[in-house]
Amino acid sequence: MTYNDFKKKMIDIYQEERLLMILEYLKDQNKISNQEICNMLNISRDTARRDIIKLVEEGTAIRTHGGIALPHLKDEIKAYKERLHTSTKEKYLIGKAGSTYIQEDELCFLDVSTTVKCLCEALEVPSTLYTHSLDNAEVLSNKKNIKVHLIGGALNFENRFFYDPDIAIKLNNIYFDKVFLGATGFLEDGVYFANREDAYIKKIVAKRSKQVILLADYEKFNHTSRYKGFSFSSIDTLITDKEPPPIFLEKLEKSDVEIEIVKE
Repeated sequence: MTYNDFKKKMIDIYQEERLLMILEYLKDQNKISNQEICNMLNISRDTARRDIIKLVEEGTAIRTHGGIALPHLKDEIKAYKERLHTSTKEKYLIGKAGSTYIQEDELCFLDVSTTVKCLCEALEVPSTLYTHSLDNAEVLSNKKNIKVHLIGGALNFENRFFYDPDIAIKLNNIYFDKVFLGATGFLEDGVYFANREDAYIKKIVAKRSKQVILLADYEKFNHTSRYKGFSFSSIDTLITDKEPPPIFLEKLEKSDVEIEIVKE
């Protein structure tokens, strides 16, 4: 073995030790920033960057804004139908509260979301509603005083929404009074979703409305997801079941987001 081979082997050993320390930290804290890695291991930002790349390439961590987190996504977001049976009471209360924001004859967009589906079930006000959700359309089809427009395209069977590559053209010709959106997860720079096409739709409608209302239970603050839909500054109102964690509460307040916490 040459000296250079020996040196490279020792560097690899040291990196393995660092990676184990980072993973132990992630096990307790779920996420870590680039700067925290530098401070904890007393290493340069370049060395920290190489360690991060290694962990991400091996699939033991995922990138976040300014650091890495545990790969909760390896478990995958539960299928839509499975999510219908989780946190039922909280979703119902949030959805019912959301339904009170729709005024008579308003034009609104309703997102694909189990919580927004609860809004549809509670809604009785005459209104005109657009949605790309198969389940929302099915619930609303039984309400004769509500006009329903289902945005078509190919059906995503897992998450039960329709998508068309030309959907931006359709949506950019509409300006909504209000849009009601769900969420898959929150990171410090905004709201994230499991599906790229779904995130794209939400990003468009958030810009095409007088008021953006986000319906999300507290558990979403503990989830990491793949695709960013929009930042907190795009939200006007958040309806949830508990006060958000301090770091998110601060960012929401800085973005002038009104927070409604539902109660039984």
